Amino acid sequence: MNDLMHTLQGLTVWVLPVLFAITLHEAAHGYAALAFGDRTAQRAGRLSLNPLRHIDPFGTIILPAIAYFGGGFLFGYAKPVPVNFGALRHKRLGMICVAFAGPLTNIVLAILSILIDHLVRDLPVVAQDWASQNIERSFWFNLTLAVFNLLPIPPLDGGRIMVGLLPPTLSRPFAKIEGFGMLLLLALLIFIPMLGQQLHMNLNLLEPVIGIPVNWLGSTLINLFG
Repeated sequence: MNDLMHTLQGLTVWVLPVLFAITLHEAAHGYAALAFGDRTAQRAGRLSLNPLRHIDPFGTIILPAIAYFGGGFLFGYAKPVPVNFGALRHKRLGMICVAFAGPLTNIVLAILSILIDHLVRDLPVVAQDWASQNIERSFWFNLTLAVFNLLPIPPLDGGRIMVGLLPPTLSRPFAKIEGFGMLLLLALLIFIPMLGQQLHMNLNLLEPVIGIPVNWLGSTLINLFG
């Protein structure tokens, strides 16, 4: 019973940070696309800061739960906001800005987490610990999501940024990676770490790739805004 209560408590302080980080990341793509002239997300009713509009049952709920219980990299995604890249003004610049809007939003949310943390001491004592844990997880999860999405692997935002930066002769073949990019990511994020757990080995291959820049960015932001 104690183990169950401990697990449930651990889940409660992850739910809100993960929900807002993932869904607002996706909403940012739609707003950036609108700024460059594409109204696809607006017409689809997806131009909203309401997280419920962007929840994907598998990517926002089931996948993070599998990663949490499986001991892998905590990962998730929201329902993709539809973007017609062909409708963007300044197509290559538009693609880069639309892709970067998601990670940038997560960095802003991390900064807001630092600023909100100063208000926790004004809460009733019984709520301070729960609020502090939510804020701490919001800070680190948003930074992790930002750095992870900037990896230059389609269909991640970093992959789309690379497509926008590369010359056409290189961007076209690079974009074709997107066809199997998600399978590669799922293997690296979940299945290989879960296999490592069974073998009592650390096979979380992305941990150093993501962890080092996340720790550096986190320390920098804390020094600036903490």
